[in-house]
Amino acid sequence: MFGFSDETYIDVASGNGGNGCVSFRREKYIPKGGPDGGDGGRGGDVIFVVRNNLRTLGHLKMVRTYRAENGRNGSGAKCYGRDGDNIEIPVPPGTVIKNAETGEIIKDLTGIDRWTFLTGGRGGQGNFHFKTSTRQAPRFAQTGEKGSEMRIGVELLVIADIGFVGFPNAGKSSLLNMLTNARTKVAGYPFTTKIPQLGMFRYDEHDIVLADIPGLIEGASEGAGMGIKFLRHISRTTGLAFLIDLSDDRYLDAYEILCKELEAFEPSLLEKKQVIIGTKLDESGAPEHLKELQAKYPDKEIIGLCVYYEQGVEEVKRAFIKMVGDAENPALQALKDSTGGGFSSSIDYDAEYAEEPFEQ
Repeated sequence: MFGFSDETYIDVASGNGGNGCVSFRREKYIPKGGPDGGDGGRGGDVIFVVRNNLRTLGHLKMVRTYRAENGRNGSGAKCYGRDGDNIEIPVPPGTVIKNAETGEIIKDLTGIDRWTFLTGGRGGQGNFHFKTSTRQAPRFAQTGEKGSEMRIGVELLVIADIGFVGFPNAGKSSLLNMLTNARTKVAGYPFTTKIPQLGMFRYDEHDIVLADIPGLIEGASEGAGMGIKFLRHISRTTGLAFLIDLSDDRYLDAYEILCKELEAFEPSLLEKKQVIIGTKLDESGAPEHLKELQAKYPDKEIIGLCVYYEQGVEEVKRAFIKMVGDAENPALQALKDSTGGGFSSSIDYDAEYAEEPFEQ
């Protein structure tokens, strides 16, 4: 079983074009038959194909090199060489192709089914094409064009509408399980969620895709805890839900700490729509802590939530609907298209995350 992989690199190459042929017709009773060398075949292309059944890039870590077939050389009697077969590279929805050396984005495959990255070399012309009235026996032909090759980075960005952000054990997984058919692990110790989890819930006529991102801690931008390696997965979300444990001693400072870590990773994340959800409302002192939190951030939408007693669940749903808006979010539409309009459970990766950075 592949581990959860959201970043890797591969080497890709399109096929070389086949060489044209130098040949002359030699048949009985046909003297001076003239040139009849055929053309070389075209080299194969490198094509990325988005597969709806894929959820990680683990298969690309098993095979690092992808080369399309070379075109075949031409032959006599004006026989053309066969075109080289294309190489198709399957990737999950939400994949981004980057230059492995510079990190520059080459192509975002969101909403795309097939994309030709590198085209094969053109086949060379045979000597038949070079016959003229003054050059009736050309003894040369074109060589085929070389294909292209490149090392690229392949990165997966989870497609979701709202991303859950919070400290470990803040209740993110519990909320995801409550609102969707996801069945993520819930336990009383930190970092029970080690990989991003997706789920979707329907409210009236709206389908909202939620992403549970593994918990952040203070200093995550400097590598503490699980670091910020999963924050790339909320870059495409419409909004962010900050989950704050009202029973935690840091309940008043948690929002500022989380914002600081997000800003260190990507300042533009703080420009997204936000809602603050105070969790574990059933704990001792939690209602008072919620009022203090609301008083500290009067300009923010703050909702109290207790998943166990289903307190505040409807308010959270309405807040999510408001964040996404009536218009279809492009990220949501892309996911619905890729799944045939239905998505109701978490992505089960069944494995630990194994980080492997791009090699230069």
